Amino acid sequence: MKFTLRILALSTALLAANGMAQTKWDLASAYPPSNFHTQNLTQFAADVDKATAGKLKITVHSNAALFKAPEIKRAVQTGGAQMGEILLVNYQNEWPIFGVDGIPFLADSYDSSAKLYAAQRPVMDKKLAEQGMMSLYSVPWPPQGIYSKKPIASAADLKGSKWRAYSPATARIAELVGAQPVTVQAAELSQAMATGVVESYMSSGTTGVDTKTYEHIKNWYDTQAWLPKNTVLINKKAFDALDKPSQDALLKAGAEAEKRGLELSKKTNTESLETLKKNGMMVHKPSAQLSADMKKVGDTMLAEWIKSAGAEGQGVVDAFRK
Repeated sequence: MKFTLRILALSTALLAANGMAQTKWDLASAYPPSNFHTQNLTQFAADVDKATAGKLKITVHSNAALFKAPEIKRAVQTGGAQMGEILLVNYQNEWPIFGVDGIPFLADSYDSSAKLYAAQRPVMDKKLAEQGMMSLYSVPWPPQGIYSKKPIASAADLKGSKWRAYSPATARIAELVGAQPVTVQAAELSQAMATGVVESYMSSGTTGVDTKTYEHIKNWYDTQAWLPKNTVLINKKAFDALDKPSQDALLKAGAEAEKRGLELSKKTNTESLETLKKNGMMVHKPSAQLSADMKKVGDTMLAEWIKSAGAEGQGVVDAFRK
């Protein structure tokens, strides 16, 4: 009887210890649950839970429920959230290298996007380490095109249009084509289009589906201008506080999420364009004039970016072009 009681007491103590050892993290995201990035995050969190036998629990807060998109990086840096997913181009004003994948027509395919990421990541990881963070994985959005309420044959047709800007690069494009930039984040885009605040913008087919852009805008031009990346950040102190098995499980799940996310991006690109068409969106191949105009915009922005990024930025572009 005494032996049985000792076993029960020991079991209770072990269960209590395990309960106390459980670590709970918050992961802030700006996109809706239906978005492929968010679905990838959810699978990542489930993989970590399984690999650590519930020792590390990550709760994904989607659709800017925990922090708005521009606030997420700072939240991770200060420990307001242990993890966060950011769109790198949103932070170009803070440090130019964050915005290299938002330069139009520098990297305009999945393969070239991967090559640019390989050139960018070493210097980016160094910067994040200085800020008390580390990058876990990155996933590109599908190629970007132009949504426009009215048909466009050249960049001149965008003059005066109310253009959604969500990053320094998209705001600069508006200036160069003569459009009126309006800062609108993903979570507010549907409302902005419904009320006439936004008449045009550049993004992927995925964003068009997420926001039901087809209810307000009927033209999308497949310019394949760039493939911006979402990167998942971790607060370094929080990571260092984990035991080695949990760290290893987190890194492994992150590597798997990066591979899975790339395939999801390619898959959703095809599916989203079909969804746009089914809902009345006209998917256009851009005219030769529009393509030439936008390429000129890209050349201007690359020159401006290199000027602001200096030798560090030139080094990234040189490594990419090797």
